[in-house]
Amino acid sequence: MNPFIANGHLRDAALADLPHIVEIYNASIPGRMATADTDPVSVESRLIWFQEHHPQTRPIWVLERQGRIIAWISLSTFYGRPAYQGTAEFSLYIAPECQGQGIGTQLLQCLIERCPEFGVTTVLGFIFGHNTPSLRLSEKAGFERWGFLPGVAVLDGKLCDLVIMGRRV
Repeated sequence: MNPFIANGHLRDAALADLPHIVEIYNASIPGRMATADTDPVSVESRLIWFQEHHPQTRPIWVLERQGRIIAWISLSTFYGRPAYQGTAEFSLYIAPECQGQGIGTQLLQCLIERCPEFGVTTVLGFIFGHNTPSLRLSEKAGFERWGFLPGVAVLDGKLCDLVIMGRRV
């Protein structure tokens, strides 16, 4: 792994990082672009999610800059059945004040490059249809539109589409 990305240090997440991971995640909720959660989540509610990840198979990485976590990226198990073991879903969240600096591009590229180490041959991203920045980011990283689920989410009374972006690695 290239430990220095976007003038920061990329490393495996530790349990002590979970409050910072949750803080960055919660910052994305009001914008209604990146998550289907509509209210902030707690550290406690994300503990099982965190424990389901492992650095050798389904990592969570945090990007630190000047001692502060500014972004995180993870690979999560897809669908939980043995036949899908080589498929994983990526999640990527960046602190609002650090967005638009190329961090997402670098993190996603690093994750894709390392996927073979984790036994991952297919990476998926589940992105709202109105989240143009994330759709562009995934396309830039070589993802293609593999699925479209119209109106499957409701955010503030509006139906929202979900786009499934996929890439073989």
